[in-house]
Amino acid sequence: MDISVVVPLFNEDESLPELTAWIDKVMIDNNFSYEIILVDDGSTDRSWEVIEELRLQNLAIKGIKFRRNYGKSAALNVGFEATQGDVVITMDADLQDSPDEIPELYRRIKEEKLDIISGWKKKRYDPITKTIPTKLFNAATRKMSGIELNDFNCGLKAYRSDVIKTIEVYGEMHRYIPVIAKWAGFNKIAEQVVEHRARKYGTTKFGFSRFINGFLDLLSIFFVGKFGKRPMHFFGSLGVLSFFLGIVMSLYVLIEKQVLIWKGLAYRDVTDQPLFYLSLVAIVVGSQMFLAGFIAELLSRNAPERNQYLIEKELR
Repeated sequence: MDISVVVPLFNEDESLPELTAWIDKVMIDNNFSYEIILVDDGSTDRSWEVIEELRLQNLAIKGIKFRRNYGKSAALNVGFEATQGDVVITMDADLQDSPDEIPELYRRIKEEKLDIISGWKKKRYDPITKTIPTKLFNAATRKMSGIELNDFNCGLKAYRSDVIKTIEVYGEMHRYIPVIAKWAGFNKIAEQVVEHRARKYGTTKFGFSRFINGFLDLLSIFFVGKFGKRPMHFFGSLGVLSFFLGIVMSLYVLIEKQVLIWKGLAYRDVTDQPLFYLSLVAIVVGSQMFLAGFIAELLSRNAPERNQYLIEKELR
């Protein structure tokens, strides 16, 4: 199969017929073999009923329905597992992404041997309350990851199949899939300017909390990517540094007292000096950090089951 299109959705019953018809037209015009995987993330409207109706009209349409709302990352992760195409395209269900971009994305993945192409919505139709925080997050992600992309959060992306079969997406980490892929060793990441269309139906499903969660997930990706396989290097280094500083400060307090006694000068008891207690805290914290690194090293040997979701129905 040439292309798998993964579409996560939540309460998008109005846009699904138009979106799937548009994708189908693009695929037929370009002679692509394809599948459309619609992942219903616990919608409360008629989204699943619409998917069932569309399936009767087009067998290339497949559906997965969550029993409850898990979030976009969960929908993408499950959708990725179900794909069969050589190239996987992700796009939002709200018609703000154009299926007309698919042929060029496919061509570049194949001809340029790229791992990922991330869309860049250079001209946006979002309110300023969304665009400004997005710019800040993109700048922070570029700085921390070293990946020169202008729009990490664009829903329209293309992947070589090996990429999405290797990585794991959870939490709010769908925004940082290029970062996750880079840590997994997929370094051929490019960008393509894509059309951003004004929303035709409904309203956005994301609130302000996504910015806070996104920032925390960025820190998680950075830490796990850098130290996930060797947590002792992080915690152990901090622990040794703190322990060493504590020892140095305590020795300084003790030696200072002995020098003052030797010179016959007035001195304070060691227990009367704040620096002594700071050194004790540093020694204790250093020991705890070292033990935390040791425990994390043991836990890292066992991969946690992070992506278990209750699927109510499937159409395949």
